[in-house]
Formats: sequence, structure tokens, C-alpha cells
Amino acid sequence: MAPKKNYELSESEQRDLVTLIQQGRALPEKYRFLLFEDRQEVELVWNGKTRDVCTTVLPFQTLEHIDEPRFETKTQEDLFDSRGRQLKGWTNKLIWGDNKLILSSLKSGALRKQIEDAGGLKLVYIDPPFDIGADFSMDIEIGGETFHKEANLLEQIAYRDTWGRGADSFISMIYERLILIRDLMSDDGSIYVHIGPQVSSMLKLVLDEVFGKDRFQNNIRWKRMSVSGFKGKQKLPFNHESIYLYTRSEKFTYNSQHTEYSAEYKERFRYKDATGRLYRGDQNLGTATSPTTIEQMRKDGLIHEGENGNLYRKQFLDELPGVLLDDIWTDVPWVTAGHQRIDYPTQKPEALLHRIISLSTNEGDLVADFFCGSGTTAAVAEKLGRKWIASDLGKFGIHTTRKRLIGVQRDMKAAEKSFRAFEVLNLGRYERQAYLNVSGRFSDSQKADILAKKEVEFRELIMRAYKATVFGDNAAGQAQEGFFHGARNGRLVVIGPINLPVGRLFVEEVITECRKRGASRVDILAFEFEMGLFPAVLEEAKGKGIDLAPKYIPAEVFDKRAVDRGEVVFHDISFVEATPRYDKKNKLGISIQLTDFSVYYTQGAAEAAISAMREGKNEVMCEQGQLYKVSKSKEGVVHKERLTKSWTDWVDYWAVDFDYLQRKEIIKVPIGTGLGGVATLQGFELPQGELTLPEFEERWTGGYIFENEWQSFRTRQSRDLDLTTALHTYDRPGRYTVAVKVIDIFGNDTMTLVPVNVG
Repeated sequence: MAPKKNYELSESEQRDLVTLIQQGRALPEKYRFLLFEDRQEVELVWNGKTRDVCTTVLPFQTLEHIDEPRFETKTQEDLFDSRGRQLKGWTNKLIWGDNKLILSSLKSGALRKQIEDAGGLKLVYIDPPFDIGADFSMDIEIGGETFHKEANLLEQIAYRDTWGRGADSFISMIYERLILIRDLMSDDGSIYVHIGPQVSSMLKLVLDEVFGKDRFQNNIRWKRMSVSGFKGKQKLPFNHESIYLYTRSEKFTYNSQHTEYSAEYKERFRYKDATGRLYRGDQNLGTATSPTTIEQMRKDGLIHEGENGNLYRKQFLDELPGVLLDDIWTDVPWVTAGHQRIDYPTQKPEALLHRIISLSTNEGDLVADFFCGSGTTAAVAEKLGRKWIASDLGKFGIHTTRKRLIGVQRDMKAAEKSFRAFEVLNLGRYERQAYLNVSGRFSDSQKADILAKKEVEFRELIMRAYKATVFGDNAAGQAQEGFFHGARNGRLVVIGPINLPVGRLFVEEVITECRKRGASRVDILAFEFEMGLFPAVLEEAKGKGIDLAPKYIPAEVFDKRAVDRGEVVFHDISFVEATPRYDKKNKLGISIQLTDFSVYYTQGAAEAAISAMREGKNEVMCEQGQLYKVSKSKEGVVHKERLTKSWTDWVDYWAVDFDYLQRKEIIKVPIGTGLGGVATLQGFELPQGELTLPEFEERWTGGYIFENEWQSFRTRQSRDLDLTTALHTYDRPGRYTVAVKVIDIFGNDTMTLVPVNVG
């Protein structure tokens, strides 16, 4: 903002300014316009407004790679392996996490080059949570009953962040993300922002500021549903949502679209030719048309003879393009019951995204949705032959999208159409490293001291979230009580490594320390546990008289408000059992049978919920790791019926990688982010406004990518679940490690490893 020219303050204004500055008080807003020039004619101002945006760059962790094998790939042998799975080219991306960190890492991280190599980001569609007081809970079917699932805590916290101060916090949230999106888009890219009437006027000013008024193209009004549901309201019903269309520059893709003619217009085509095509007599040929031309038109079936004997050119209805699409859309109905419906609260109809994607992209272009919800944008993009990136904060939303996209792959395979593989990513362990990041100019010893202090504070935060008594730390950051960090309910508590999964060696150390102290009960808190560790290690500990209770540290511990409110829930681990079934006829053939899945959840305050039930009302709730249907009669008698009668009731999805150790997880990180590999990787801060990407290097995380080769899952239309895989045939005899992943009805995943030997 430059100083304003040719303006002199009055003496009283000068005195006021000096007094305010001496008192350290904020200057009134009027002085901003009196003293400084601003390019904005009209600008939206809100509490805490800043043009600073997130600049943290973190590597993405690959959780899963999903690719339905294709029937025929001989014409593209370099792109596919012998089983028809994609080897090269763009892989679509489904990303779980905070879209602010995701956008910052896409904008300035290693994936930016992939995006540019794919032609750049041509289209962004976002449908942010614009409904103040919205209910993002959903219903899950199980055992013929419906379980009411609240949004997970991360989603609730994000929603409180978005609307905690009303419109101020929503605009602040979307402003930063729009700047990041703009900087990620290609020069010829377009963005559609879907918004309701509550904040649409304010959002228009924000979009004008971020993209420029001259980049505004349309305010599309979408009539979303019938108004019948609004009877009795003392105002006109809301019956539309706005979709703002802006572009990155004056150059952008626009493919005109047409809609059907009205029934009244179609009635004008009241004649049929010999093949049944509707037409009307449109052009009176008169005497100006030569006999030769008329004769040829007769042969071509293009002449209509009117009742008065006049000759007309036939105009066929099916040759007309339709009505040119404008910015009022009344022909796209809301999602209703049917194959498209998946009972996700913010689900949008595929027809709406089909229109948007068709308008502003061509086949092969890259499309993104950073509030993807149930994955409608990604599903339609895949069907239309576009590349896509989709992200969401909700784990259940990511799981819903994963199942939906697998279904799309299966449908396209059956129709012998091409499709792309997709991978499930998150920032996972790197968010924890960002939390512990030490930025600034410090010596190595200073950084080590600061990091040790941060780790102590982090452990204290985790212990407070767990409601445990903390053992004090000494100056070196070591627990004064030795190995353990605290106690709770008569049990010792120890926190595993922050940046590494808890493995057998750590558990054995826990057992040794327990025996030294004469302790017999201990809780192990960790973000990750090595696969295959349980239940065997628990049985070994039990044999030595030690009761181990491993628990996952949830991502909610990063939010101090959730910790302060006591809202953080630590879940026990789940166990998966799977058995290989060898084929007697095919020595290289094997199938995997899912034989058991144990899970523990609690919804909390079950008895309080029962007492709060109205008479005659039914509820489904979780208690002591099982689901119950709870009913209360008019007489106040409570009846509980267990719904999870079988372990299979908990399984929503399971998948198998028949050769898990074949593909290492390689990440690209900015050079200079640490010498110790993943364990010491820190968030990389780009200088504010810097557009040049840093130099990257590849590192192996020590893990492997789950290659989803077979899966079975429940859908709204079919609740059936296959418990044995199809026969898999290996290329050669040998020892292999099979990975089996199970996702429960809440979207939480567990994996185990099964060694096999074929041939």
C-alpha cells in the first residue's frame, strides 16, 4: 500500500494521530484511506484479516494405490504391467487432511511438477461448509438398523473454526484457501465456488479481491429442490444456491452447453417422416429455389408440402442444438433415492458436476475439489476422462469417496472404457513433524534444546488429553520417574516415538521396565504401531504377567481447545486375522480368507443418553465396543438389543495386496530438511511470496505402499461382503508377504501381514 499523494492532514487530525500512536492504540479505519492509496475501490474487511497465507511444505504419505486390472492393454504395453495395472502416467489423488496444508504443499512441494506435467490445474470446484449450524452427522446401516454417526472431532473442530465467530471466521478461512488455490491454478484455469445465500454477497467481494473483478464470469443460480418442504415459514423459501465462476486470466476454456427445448416449443414439430423423426416446415422455398434444387431435396427427404401447396424445407428437432445454457439452472434436480444416493450430508448431484466439468475443461484436463465430501467431483471427472485431485478433512468422507471411485473403475472396466489408477495420500506423520518444527536461524545446539522443549510440551499435551497424571521432566527432557511418562487409573502410561511406529523392541523395553518396577499394568500411547505386532505381543506380555493396553493417539491432540474441553478419545487397537488358502490344482495360486476382526469403540455416556431418551423412542448406540439398539417404552422401561452379533458386522471394506514388499514408499523432500531421514524431517518454510520451487531429493520412508489388488465392500445398494478373495496367481514360486487391510463402519483402518510360500 503506497502513501497517498496530494493530501495534507489538518492540524486536529495530526494531533489525533500523534496521541493515538503515543498511547499505542489502533488507528481509526478512516486514516487508512486518508494516508494510503489502495487499488481496491470496495473491499471486504473482517476481524483479523491478513494477506499472509500458509507456506509450510510437507511430503505426502501414500496410504494406498488402487487400480482395477484392465482386460486389454497390448496397445499400451509401456503403461501397464502384465495384469493390466497402470505403471506410468498421471495417477489421480485422493488426499486426507487439512486442505490448507494440502494446498500449501501442492503449491510449493514436489507434486507441483506432476501437476504442471499433467497440463496444469484447469478447473477447481469447491463446495465449502457455508450453512451456519449445519448438521454433518450421518446414518450408517448395520444389522438392519441405523446407527447415527456424528462427524469426527477433527471435522467438528474445523467447523467450529469456520463458524466460531460467525461470518468473520468463515471468510477468513475461505480467503486464505482461495489465495492458495489461485496460485496453484494454471493461467487458463477456472474456479467454481458453490455457496448458499447466507454468505454469498460477502464471498463475491472476497473473490473479486483474490481473482480480480475483471475475472468474474458468472453468478450461476442453481434451483436445488421443490419448495414444498418450506410450508409454514414466515418468509419466502430459499430455493437456490449460487455458484460463482471466476477465471485465472482472460484466457480460459469455455465449451458452450445446451439444454432441452420446452414442451411447448417441441409441440411445433408436429410432423413425422417415414423413420419417425419429428420435424416442422421451416423455410418457404417459394419461386426463388430452382426446380433442380427442389428435386434433389425431394430425393433427400427434405421437402414438406403444406396444405396450401407451398413447399417448405423440413427442420428436424433432433438436428437442433437445444437452448443455449445461461446462468439460471433449473433442470438439475437434487439427489434423490437411487443408485447415486449414498446418504452423505453434502452430496451434490452428478449432473451438476457433469455440466461444470464439461463447460470448463476438455478430456485429459486436471480437475480438483478440496472439499470433496462424498467424491462427486472425482467420480464425474473419472467418467468424463479427466484427471483429478480430491481432498477432505473427514476420514469417513475419504473412505466413502474411495469406495465410490472403485465402483467407477469397475463400471468403466465392464464397459471397456479407459480409466486411471488413484492413490490415497495424507500428510500423516509429517503433520506431527511440522508441529515440532524449529524454524529460524539457530545453531544446532540451540535447535536441539528448542526441539527437546517442544517434545516435552507435546508429551504433556498428549498426557493431558489422556487425562493422566504427568511425571515431571528434568532439564534434559527425561521423565524423572524414568521410562514412563505418567499414570492413570492405577496404570502406568508411556508415549511411543513421535515420528516412528511403535515396534517389538519398544514393547519389549516396556515389559522390561515394568518388571523392574514390579508394575503389571501399562498403557502404550502411539500414533502408529507396526503391522503384525498384535495380538501376539500382547499374549507374550500376558505370559510374563504384564497387562498391556496399546492405544492410538488421535489427530485431535493437535488442537489444544479439544484437549482443554476433554473431547479427545484414545481408541484401542483393532485386530485382523486372515488365513491363506492354497489352491490344490494351481501351485502358484492362492486366496485369502478374512477370519476375524475385533474392534473396540465407545460412544461415551451411554447411560446418560438412555436417560435422556424420550418415551417410545429408539436409538442405536455404542457401548463397551458393541452396538446396541436401545428402546424406551411409554412406561419408561429400557430394552437393549445387541446388533453386532458377528465380527463381520463391523467390517465395511477389506482389501488385499498379494505382494506388499514389492513397492517401497519413496517421498520427495526439500534438500536440507535434515540428515536423519524421515524421523528428523521438518516442515520446510518457503520465503513469503517466493514462487521458485526448492530442490528436492528422494528418500525411502522405510515403509511400503499398499497396492490394492482385490477388495470387497458394502454399498447402500448391497450389504453383502465377500470373506474370501478371488484366486491370485503369482508369476513365479517363492515367499511373499500379503497385506490385508480392513476398514470398519466408521472409516478407521487396520492392517495385518500374512506370510505365504507358493510353488
